[in-house]
Formats: sequence, C-alpha cells, structure tokens
Amino acid sequence: MRTPRVGSGVTRWLVPGLHVKRWVGVTIVAIVGIGLGVSYALRDFYQRAHLPAFTYTLTLQFWPRYVRAAIFLGIGIFLLALGMYKLTRSLLSPFVPGGDKALVERLYDFRRLQKGPRIVAVGGGTGLSTLLRGIKRHSGNVTALVTVADDGGSSGRLRAEYKVLPPGDFRQCLTALADVEPLMTELFQYRFKEGSLSGHSFGNLFIMAMSDITGDFEHALRESGRVLAVRGQIVPTTLETVTLCAIAGEEVLVGESKVPTGKGPIQRVFLVPEHPRLNPEAQLAIMNAEMVLIGPGSLYTSLLPNLLVDGMIEALRSTPAIKVYVCNVATQPGETTGYAVHDHVETLERYVGSGLFDYVVANSNLTLPLSPAAQEAGVHRVTFDRSRVSSNGKATKYVLGDLASPTITTHHDPDKLARLLMKRVWSRA
Repeated sequence: MRTPRVGSGVTRWLVPGLHVKRWVGVTIVAIVGIGLGVSYALRDFYQRAHLPAFTYTLTLQFWPRYVRAAIFLGIGIFLLALGMYKLTRSLLSPFVPGGDKALVERLYDFRRLQKGPRIVAVGGGTGLSTLLRGIKRHSGNVTALVTVADDGGSSGRLRAEYKVLPPGDFRQCLTALADVEPLMTELFQYRFKEGSLSGHSFGNLFIMAMSDITGDFEHALRESGRVLAVRGQIVPTTLETVTLCAIAGEEVLVGESKVPTGKGPIQRVFLVPEHPRLNPEAQLAIMNAEMVLIGPGSLYTSLLPNLLVDGMIEALRSTPAIKVYVCNVATQPGETTGYAVHDHVETLERYVGSGLFDYVVANSNLTLPLSPAAQEAGVHRVTFDRSRVSSNGKATKYVLGDLASPTITTHHDPDKLARLLMKRVWSRA
C-alpha cells in the first residue's frame, strides 16, 4: 500500500523510515560526550590557571549558569544543524540526479519506493511503457519482462542485420522507468530522419553499442539502466531469437509486424521455434513477485509472445503473487476488431487456461471521444458486458475505472492506471 506523504521541507527529515534520525542521535551523543570531556578539562584548568579579565566577559560569567547553558546549547544546536545540512549538500548534491529536487525529497521518495511491492510487468510496446511510467511512482521494486518478437521498424532492421534481440521495446521501458532530466529521455527517443540512419532511434543504437562493448545484451540493459537512473530492472522474457507467426483464415503470417495485416480474424498465434526457454532471471522475478501485471498491450503481438515462452505459464501458476490482467482501452484493427473485455480474457485463457487471473482491470470511461484518425482507422472503445463475465462463474474479480488518457484517448493514462492498481487491487488483495 502506498505510504502517505507527510510534511515537507525541514519536517520531512523527521518522517519515520528515512534512516536519518538514528544517526543524527548518534552524532549528538558523540558531541555531548566530547563536550563533557572538554568541560571537565576546562573546569580543572579554570581552577588552577590565572586567566585574563576579558575571559570573564567572553564566557558570560556575569549571567546565571542556567542562562549561560541555554545560550551555549542553542548556539551549539544551531551550528550542528547548519554544519550537517551544508555538509550533506556539498558531499551528495553532485551525485543526486534531478538537481532541482530537494535532497530530503529525493531521500524520502527513495525510502518510500524501496518499501513498495515487488511488481512484475509483462508485455511490450507502448502499453508496457505506459504502465511503467505510472507504476514507478509507487514502487522501486519493478521488473519489466519484455517480448523479444518485435521485427518491425528500427528494431527489425537491427535484429536482421546484427542477429541480436530487438532493442525497441527495451528502449521504451528504459525511458519509462528513467529518473533523469527530460532531455536525456528525449535523446534516447530521438529518431534520425535522413541518411543511412533514417528511421533508427538513438536509444536503439545506444543499446546496440552498449551490447557490443559489454558483450552481452542483458549486461547492456543493466548498464543502460544506470545511465538513465532507472527505477527497477528490465529483463527479456527469453534470450532466444523467436519469430511470431499467426494463422488468419487460410493465411500464415510470419513476423510480429505481419500479424495484424491478415485478411481474416486471427485464429491462432505461435512462436518459431515453438519452445523457446524462459529466461531464468525472468522466472526468478516472477517467483519473487508480490503482484504480476499482464498488459496493457497488443493482445496477439505484445502479450501472447511472452506467455507462449516455454515455462512462463508454469511460473505464473506457481508464484504466490496476485495476477492481474490489464485490458486495453481501445481495439486494434487487424488484431482485436470488435473485441470486448470478455473477448480479450477468453482469448488469453485459450492459451494459459482458466483461473489464472485474480483480477481483470478495465476502462469504464466510454464517453471520451476517440480522435478522428483513430475512428477513421476503425478503432473503437473496448466495452464491458457484465452479463458475459458474470455468467462464467469464475472467481476472477473485475475492477473498472476511468483509465483512458485525455490526450491520447486510445491509450491508458499512466497515473490513473497506477493509482487504480495500487488503491483498488494491491491494497485490497
């Protein structure tokens, strides 16, 4: 459950859990000990030595002892607080990202996020990055499990030419979880428009270069995460090169980018090779998770490529974590045309079996208008039919809320989605 924000400024240092007050107490005890030692030495010195007359005025001997004690105590506390504050700023400010934010605010956020639930998010594309952008404000223990079936655009070109895992979805997750200045995020998302690099994003090339330097794609992701001060970790679902295929009517569509282009509805999707092994790091993250989020994202091209990896379904059924499916807010032409919430769930259950999900999260705001371009492309709101989902007699709980983004109305709003997941799913589970 999310920890409430308490106080601000100086009072924020007193909030429990920062691991600051105990060390301030130790420092004060040490200073008191030193002060007592010095005072005993001075007392003995005063009794034996003959001091000049001005020391009488300098040490305020003309006032009562309790007045002198209060004055010197106040001066000492003030100088101690000022010295510690200036020292921490001088030593730590160069190493703390997001320079405009107060040090205490960053420390408070760090400690609060450390106590957040262990969350695993499964998916790819824009849906996964949208979820991560919101959920990182509630927990620092986030692991994104990313599909490696992408073969379109810049990622597809790099994958075909260099025989590596496609970096595009990983780049989006890196920037979504990043905790650096917006300019660095914008740099990673920058896409070249001319020349031989046309169509490539800087982030994709950066990951490729880092992979070549480190000699390992996973190591490259970790190092890239350090550059962007990522909150959490990003892990490929499998380390094997896979191709997503689909059967639509009488067609066999080969490649993730080709799946939505069939002339008929998608009947089945599968991976080639058929049994790629689950990444051990991904399996460990699932087994240690407290909440697993599947979606939002393209049903056939982002979610199912992860779930089809050999060992994934077994890991999901074995973990004690809460399992949540986050349904899209809009249909996708060529993939989910005409689909309602129950159609998405039933499609997933054909591959993973029934009873896997503890919760299904869906959008209830059907009044927010879609853009003219989306309507022209045949996009519609994903509707929720309570009679269809309540008649199956399953224990899955459905949680509805206003989740659509007011700016990109076909996508989720990151903050709305994260708040609903934390307040109405995690806190009640």
